[in-house]
Amino acid sequence: MSLFIFIALAVWASMNGYVFWRLSSLPAVAGCISTWAIWTVAVICCASFPVSRWLLKTGLPTVSADVEIFAMTWLGVLFLLFVCFLAVDCVTLGGFVLSARVLQLRTVAVALALVLSIIAVFQGNRSPLINRQEVILPGLPRERDGLRMVFISDLHLGSQIGQAWLQELASQIKALAPDLIAVGGDLVDHDVFRVQSMIPALRALQAPLGVWAVLGNHDSYGGAVESSRIMQEAGFRVLHDESAVVVPGLRLAGVDDLGVRGHGGPVEPAIHSALQLVRLGQEGCVYLSHTPVGMDEAAKAGAGLMLCGHTHGGQIWPFNYLVKLRYPELVGRFKHDSMTLFISRGAGTWGPRMRLWRPGEIVLITLRAP
Repeated sequence: MSLFIFIALAVWASMNGYVFWRLSSLPAVAGCISTWAIWTVAVICCASFPVSRWLLKTGLPTVSADVEIFAMTWLGVLFLLFVCFLAVDCVTLGGFVLSARVLQLRTVAVALALVLSIIAVFQGNRSPLINRQEVILPGLPRERDGLRMVFISDLHLGSQIGQAWLQELASQIKALAPDLIAVGGDLVDHDVFRVQSMIPALRALQAPLGVWAVLGNHDSYGGAVESSRIMQEAGFRVLHDESAVVVPGLRLAGVDDLGVRGHGGPVEPAIHSALQLVRLGQEGCVYLSHTPVGMDEAAKAGAGLMLCGHTHGGQIWPFNYLVKLRYPELVGRFKHDSMTLFISRGAGTWGPRMRLWRPGEIVLITLRAP
């Protein structure tokens, strides 16, 4: 973990250095702001993220939250500035080609990055869209045909996304009148204590057949035990590598995040443990896994529908191309033998409240009998 933090901070510092180096070369910037002032701003921006974490540990959560909002918003803007500047440097070979135009192109890059940032903030703060899906679930009896479930993932409740947003989300879901609700992990961002006060709002998530949940990687970062306790106090049934019959003819299975455990060993044992009680051909099985891995194993073990999150659909274009290197099936609907896989782009956001190009989503799934 220490190595990861070191690498993350090194990348963060390098991106800041590169972007401010390019900004300082622009006449429109250098002509209005002294070099000393530019690099002072650079240091403040670079320090904002680690300072927000330090403030949290020193017992100043309110100040930490304010600094974190600035740091995370800057992270999104920084990424877009970095991409736009890098594109210009690739075209001009760092200024050796089209040297007479390079400053103009870099100015256009700044303008484009700022416009994209504004669009991304707007999209990131929009209410989640309703994504309606119909899925034929193998083994589902005819009397369960038409059962409606809501799937939400990646709420990332904490300093960036709070109670007001959660209450609006609960109202949207209530209006859909689902039979059951499934939460696909990352309910908590990283600060469990900030979500503790949201338990009454979480209790507003209700359905006749219950609210079911699994843990995501961020739930584990915040503390798997504490995150599970919050969900249980909110009335959720948390599935830890296990399954349960929701109603005769329908089984719901779930695993603790496979992405976290996948770094330390195989994920197949957890999948088999979650799906070992599935009665093939006699019941339909919906399988919750925060991270979209082990799809073929799940299909062979009897899952008819696999619901995942984690990828956020890349969240901010063109970061989706990098995420797709790790998760080729990035977002949307896919088939693995007889199993349907659906990967949600999530209801909330991680880091900056920014999205390019689509806002978050609430997935409403109507289950159909074969």
